[in-house]
Amino acid sequence: MPDPLSARPAPLCGLDLWFCALAFQLNNEGTQAMDIVLTLLVAIVAWRVLCLRYQRAHITLLGRHLAGLQLERHMETLTQGYTRAINEKAETRQLQVLETFAQTERAVATQAQSLAHAMQKENARAASMITTKFCVPYAERFLPALTKDFRELLHIHATGLRHVVDNEGRWDAKERAYRLSAELYLFQHSCHWFCKSRAVADARLVLRHQVTHQKALESVSAVTRSAYLQWLTPAN
Repeated sequence: MPDPLSARPAPLCGLDLWFCALAFQLNNEGTQAMDIVLTLLVAIVAWRVLCLRYQRAHITLLGRHLAGLQLERHMETLTQGYTRAINEKAETRQLQVLETFAQTERAVATQAQSLAHAMQKENARAASMITTKFCVPYAERFLPALTKDFRELLHIHATGLRHVVDNEGRWDAKERAYRLSAELYLFQHSCHWFCKSRAVADARLVLRHQVTHQKALESVSAVTRSAYLQWLTPAN
């Protein structure tokens, strides 16, 4: 008959205890790592939801003011028309094509001013835009130093467009079209920046027009560039 005592488990030796402690530690560390990952995922999802809500408010605001204007259509007509004119082989034909856009150019300048005036009625918080590359939702409420006033930027663009359309720089037709194209690109960039983020605006400018933000800024009139850089400079 077997000894009942022989059925008892053998007492744990030091090595067994070490393995048990190691397993417990690894399990504990794994749980902590999982908690960190889950916390990060929750934070990322919450940030993304806030970004979408924040950006949707900006898109709605700008869209409401653009609804009564044909600014976007006129801008598209000009950017495509200038490209077509440049592709004409004969210079006389290029000039003829450029002359056909005179009325559209005046309409763009006028409607850009109308948009700038209409946005002046919005409060500073609603018209704030984030200066960082990526969206920081509602930064104007707790980090106002990271924001700029979109109303001021629209005024800069409206003034610059009028300056070029009226040819106050006394450029020839091709140079004037080049400057005006840059003004339109930079204007589009600012609208995308306000609605989305600076990084998205940079990417869209390159994808749609094969132009970088820096190149567009270098190509606008000195009037626009000087005012834009002053607006962009952080306040002391």
